[in-house]
Amino acid sequence: MEFMAALRGSFDDQKPSLFELLSEQQLSSLLPPTLRYLLTVATQRYPRYLLRPLNSFDELYALLMVLVERHYLLTRGGSFTEHFYGLKREKALEAEVPRAAASSPAVVRDTLKLTTGDVWKNLAVMVGIPYLKRKLDDTYEVEAPRALLGSSYTRMPANPSVKQRILHYYKWFVRNVYPSVHAAYYFAIIAFNLAYLFDGSKYHNPFLWLIGTRVRRMNGADYHAIEQLTKPTAAALAGAGRPAPGGFFNPRTLGPRLLGSLSVLLPTSIFALKFLEWWYASDFAKQLSRKAAETLELPPPIISGLGLLSPPPASQSTSSSKHPASTNTRNNTDSEEPATQQPQPHPLAENAPIATPSLLPILTVPAPEDSEVCPICEDDMTTPTACQTGVVYCYTCIHRWVEGAHPKQEAFMAGGSISEPESGGGGAGAAGGSGSREGKWESGKGRCAVTGRRLLGGTEGLRRIMFGSWLS
Repeated sequence: MEFMAALRGSFDDQKPSLFELLSEQQLSSLLPPTLRYLLTVATQRYPRYLLRPLNSFDELYALLMVLVERHYLLTRGGSFTEHFYGLKREKALEAEVPRAAASSPAVVRDTLKLTTGDVWKNLAVMVGIPYLKRKLDDTYEVEAPRALLGSSYTRMPANPSVKQRILHYYKWFVRNVYPSVHAAYYFAIIAFNLAYLFDGSKYHNPFLWLIGTRVRRMNGADYHAIEQLTKPTAAALAGAGRPAPGGFFNPRTLGPRLLGSLSVLLPTSIFALKFLEWWYASDFAKQLSRKAAETLELPPPIISGLGLLSPPPASQSTSSSKHPASTNTRNNTDSEEPATQQPQPHPLAENAPIATPSLLPILTVPAPEDSEVCPICEDDMTTPTACQTGVVYCYTCIHRWVEGAHPKQEAFMAGGSISEPESGGGGAGAAGGSGSREGKWESGKGRCAVTGRRLLGGTEGLRRIMFGSWLS
């Protein structure tokens, strides 16, 4: 922008570029959502105290910005974010006075300084218009979809009160007129931005043109005046018959100091935000977290409900035959004495895990005492395979179980015992059953056979243990 102005021979070193002004406006527009997000996070922890302030955030933020912006307009000559960019606001002149500005900048500054009336006009532009626009935008986001549902949602109620009548016309204005006003507002801003970019206007905003205020860069006289204004001396207070300030908590200087500290807090918070963005996006943080995790000795996973699924001790095997209803599900793997083999009792629905969508008990098998034994077939493992819960099975057993095609699942769902059926197939196990369990139980398809937890990806989530002695 300065290059284009220099080509026309009218370069003004105190005129900020359009990109500086747009950056300042973008920074100012990021403050409300940032503060709203921080207040929302705090409200989740202390809803009793912060819920009402969160519901009235727009009004509280507007009131806060009136106090902050008024202080900065009176002491710095610009808004809170404009002071961060080294900008100020002053009265617009019909013609520039470069000689007077060069010879006596302090006099020119005092002449163009904003009066009390100008300060309130700028507050209406900086705080009032953005607040009004936020409320109109929020109302439009609610009322525009309601209008698509039919006229019954936008019709005035019968025998309306004055408040209902005003609210009805306000909603009608937002639905029918506000979109055109919103478009004209942005078209006017684009026109003034283009005119300002090509030196066709002193104003980059139509509202600044209405109140006769322009944005300029700060010079040495401005910084000197700010330093004298924000640094009251003890001699001045003593001359007024008052004692010198006693410390930071002096009531006469506490307010200006807190408001002035915002100019330091803003760049500090921006730096902290950018640092955190770099930290979480860099490989350096990942390497540090990886090295810290390597030194941790994690205990073995604790499976919830494992005590309910584990078989009882050997000393209780004789009593389990007397109380079959109190024993958990087990597989009988004694193939040497088939004559004495007793069918295992059915699993109890009270002890089985419950599926979330269907609220049905899930078929599971108990975890064996020997970790080298497959929980499903209760035999030595062949091709050990781990699922996502950390339990290790035979590859064929867990693969068929996750697919829902294991003989134990088919026999149990057909009404038989969970014990592995004879060579006759699933019908042998179901001969002594009590009818089909379809709709009463889940077969465990797509789940871990011990814990009953769902496996992401099904059989794709199974991982074979490829080393030789997997428990050594």
